[in-house]
Amino acid sequence: MKIKITAALLMSMFLTISCTDLSEDLYDRVEDGNFGNTPKEIDALVGGAYSSLRGFADGISNNYPTCEYVFFLNETVSDEATIPTRGTNWYDGGQYQDAQKHTWKADNRMILSAWRYNYTGIAKINSIIYQIDKSSLTDQAKAPIYAELKALRAYYYYNLLDLFGNVPIVVNFEDTALPSNSTRKQVYDFVEKELLDAIPYLNSNIVYSKFTKNVAYSLLARLYLNSKAFIGTARWQDCIDMCQKVTGYTLAPDFFVNFATENQKSPEIIFAIPYDQKAGTVGNYMSSMSCHYLHKLTISPIGDYPWSANGMCAQPGVYSAFADTDKRKKCMVAGDQINIATGQVIMMDNGEPLTYTEEVTSVADAKENQGVRLGKYEMKAGEMWERSHDLVVIRYAEILMMQAECYVRLGAPDLAKPFVQQVTLRANAELPTVIDLHFIDQELLREFTFEGRRRTDNIRFGTFFESWWEKGATEEYRAIFPIPSTVLTTNKNLNQNPGYPVN
Repeated sequence: MKIKITAALLMSMFLTISCTDLSEDLYDRVEDGNFGNTPKEIDALVGGAYSSLRGFADGISNNYPTCEYVFFLNETVSDEATIPTRGTNWYDGGQYQDAQKHTWKADNRMILSAWRYNYTGIAKINSIIYQIDKSSLTDQAKAPIYAELKALRAYYYYNLLDLFGNVPIVVNFEDTALPSNSTRKQVYDFVEKELLDAIPYLNSNIVYSKFTKNVAYSLLARLYLNSKAFIGTARWQDCIDMCQKVTGYTLAPDFFVNFATENQKSPEIIFAIPYDQKAGTVGNYMSSMSCHYLHKLTISPIGDYPWSANGMCAQPGVYSAFADTDKRKKCMVAGDQINIATGQVIMMDNGEPLTYTEEVTSVADAKENQGVRLGKYEMKAGEMWERSHDLVVIRYAEILMMQAECYVRLGAPDLAKPFVQQVTLRANAELPTVIDLHFIDQELLREFTFEGRRRTDNIRFGTFFESWWEKGATEEYRAIFPIPSTVLTTNKNLNQNPGYPVN
């Protein structure tokens, strides 16, 4: 016997696709109670929940958190990155220009991808919980499995809370009703309760890429750090308390160990999404989305490196936010690009040198070589299109910086100093005499460049609503995105987020 995901859930979350269309990506069929009764079978089921973190692609959009649409969305609406139109390339219906200018509408494909990515993961976890329910395991044996699955589901709901605010909470695999909106406060409370309830049953040890107590504490710290932005209630001390429960991690002496091909060896990574090209994982090619078409000649003398698409780059001002002595500045690729076979600057097809400039003429009309490129994750000769480094989601530097920020916000900047100092010392960056919020904001930019989290920082610090490159002042309602128009079409029980047109 096999059971399909409810039609209502599929219609409301995945639009007009029949459940068989996405069977490979959604794992939308589960076995009956004869499966899930042995440790090996349980591992297979829970492993399926984690595999959803890598996202999927179909005829509608690319739902990858590593490189396309989901990652693009968080980066291009922030003050960190942009995807400018270059000639006839990278216009794509104006979706990237709208992101840069904060004029996005509910039909933007990146917004749709973020919605589908998270609800696909939720639907998959709900189906696995249903399977565990039907198994012959004892309640005692089920408890830690439920905790791990529900904590992982809470991660997806945290994303939805951050991105969309007023979203449906769907936890029952057998529920056939089309869901309606929950308020942002209800989603916030749900995420908090799910994590707190799971913690007693989660693994206390460090287990790479699994949801442990440390990961749950870290996610709760994020929740409390952004509590004022999410629900209007500051919880700075609660954030500090959660950070102080995270144990067993240290900063990697070399910052770039966190982004090496074998970055699973880092002592700093608290949670990551694993990738392995040899195992056939897909959706991990962020560097190729940024580098120029001829960038491969800087990596291999024979061009033994995947083709690149010449898309995302840093906004003007990001590269110069780093002191030249700051080791982290190497996370971006700037200046003349040298052909390592000839030792000469690479010449583009138009006869001009491939020199990455910080200047970008405009988001609507940029030159091929404009914009400093993403170089944080290791690039090396012989790599395939799909990379094998893991996507870093949470690392210990964030735990340190969250505490520092909260102490500053609580009026105790001296208590922030030892936390910030660890981060700046590794980077060979200057630590100011007085640590204030402006410094914290800029240090977050430098430490976490191109890690897909800048939008949330912008909102928390209020800079999201100010003017910056190619963007005027932003309306307050755009702190959350609209519910995608096609989702509203298929589920009449949902209401559009305030401020956005209903149709």
